[in-house]
Amino acid sequence: MYFSSFVLKNLTRRPVRTILTVLGLAVAVGSMIALHAVNYNVEVAITRSFDRRGIDLVVTQAGRSSDLHSDFSEYFVEQTRKLPGVQQDGVYEAVVELFNLTRDSGATDQVMIQGWLPDNKAFADIEVLSGRKLTEADAGKVMLGSRLASNISKGVGDTITLGADSKFEVIGVYKSFVVFEDGAATMLLKDAQALTGKKITGFSVKVAKTAPPGTPEAAAEVERVRVAIEALRDPKDPTVRLAARTPESFVNSVTHLKITRALSWMVGVIALVIGVISMLNTMVMSVLERTQEIGILRAVGWRRSRVIRMVLGEAVVLGLLAAVIGTAGALAATYLLAMSPKVNGFIEPGVPVLVAVQGVGLTALIGLLGGAYPAYRAAHLLPTEAIRHD
Repeated sequence: MYFSSFVLKNLTRRPVRTILTVLGLAVAVGSMIALHAVNYNVEVAITRSFDRRGIDLVVTQAGRSSDLHSDFSEYFVEQTRKLPGVQQDGVYEAVVELFNLTRDSGATDQVMIQGWLPDNKAFADIEVLSGRKLTEADAGKVMLGSRLASNISKGVGDTITLGADSKFEVIGVYKSFVVFEDGAATMLLKDAQALTGKKITGFSVKVAKTAPPGTPEAAAEVERVRVAIEALRDPKDPTVRLAARTPESFVNSVTHLKITRALSWMVGVIALVIGVISMLNTMVMSVLERTQEIGILRAVGWRRSRVIRMVLGEAVVLGLLAAVIGTAGALAATYLLAMSPKVNGFIEPGVPVLVAVQGVGLTALIGLLGGAYPAYRAAHLLPTEAIRHD
């Protein structure tokens, strides 16, 4: 019998215990994978949107607990356009806010609204499914992302209510490659300002780089513009400070993502602790039940290292089985979550390969840690005492 077959046969001796151990580990690890996948997908979606649009800097108000709380005057936008190195048509201001949408039934949903100027280049990235895009003359009108339109069963010609009584006519439904935009309501900047009471939430900047992209020289050009933007001061309110960040730095600093990232790693640590304890219990019981058998194996010439490999192999196989089931469960969970109208405009379903690999690595680590002591105990059993064990 091959060594690997021997390891697998040991696991099938107690099928109920093996199944329960695998399922327990799968739940713990799957929870970590699902939460980490949601966070990872959101970060990738934001970064992808900036990369596709060639954004070099994202500017918001400094010192705010959340970028959604950012609010500053258009003076900064105007001055940024005049800075050396800034691409003339590469500054796009916006108002972004979470706002209550009132359904016809009276129920409310929190949706993302975004106010853009008609010449915002982001309009070129959306696919109009029905109706048309916004123009300068479309005050009081709105476009809906396809996810939002599906959630609230609204289309072109319908009216939506934002806040208490602000009515907007739907003139278009669009599909965006960015999950947030696909679940958002897009209106003219002036309408968003009137609705939210904000001036500008933030703006993006393209730098007119002379050096090839990705080179230190290009990064230095971006850095010079970044420093110049952060040095701007509004004469009417000199206390306002700006934070200009590269897309990568911006994504890493988003408060909601930082919280989700911390939660995913905390769940990972909890899964590790629970998994190690569960694995330790299972493998200790397995070694105790097979004391005589291990003694016979030692008596017929099995070295201690071979016994250790046997026990650790069983533990790692249990972990890998849990990883497969946990990853499948996490994949299903993210798709089920994305079907919920409450959150499907904020998350992207699926489990990225990198996250799945991390889950497999975690369960392999659980197997090694949980099986270490039982393997050591089994390897140091004296053959004569083990054979006499009852």
